[in-house]
Amino acid sequence: MARSTPFLGVFGRFGRSESLRTLDKVLRAVDLHPNLVPEAVKLTVVSLLMDAYAEDPREPDYRYAAELIGYVALGADGFTVANGEAAANDAERRIEAALADEDSLDAKLILLALHSSIVHPALKEAWQLESD
Repeated sequence: MARSTPFLGVFGRFGRSESLRTLDKVLRAVDLHPNLVPEAVKLTVVSLLMDAYAEDPREPDYRYAAELIGYVALGADGFTVANGEAAANDAERRIEAALADEDSLDAKLILLALHSSIVHPALKEAWQLESD
């Protein structure tokens, strides 16, 4: 079965798709303005979520991705101020796990952030993140 592409609504005529609107909403919720994330990155995040959740990601799934993207983009301090220490600790745990499992959704999200140059420089250095 061919995968649907709900990214641009119906031929882009009726505004942004529900998927992109949901992602923008959850990015704002983690204190990362959606305009700071390139559209190509957002489209890829939606695609990764559709692959991971059988083409039916729910808002908590988008939030899960946005928390990691927010952490790597805002840096530890910025993310902690906006989202609390527990959320920052969870993001750090997810990064550690992603470094151990390069095929995980989190690893793919981190790699996407690296390739799009939205990773906070301090995090790049602290975690020695680089793309090959």
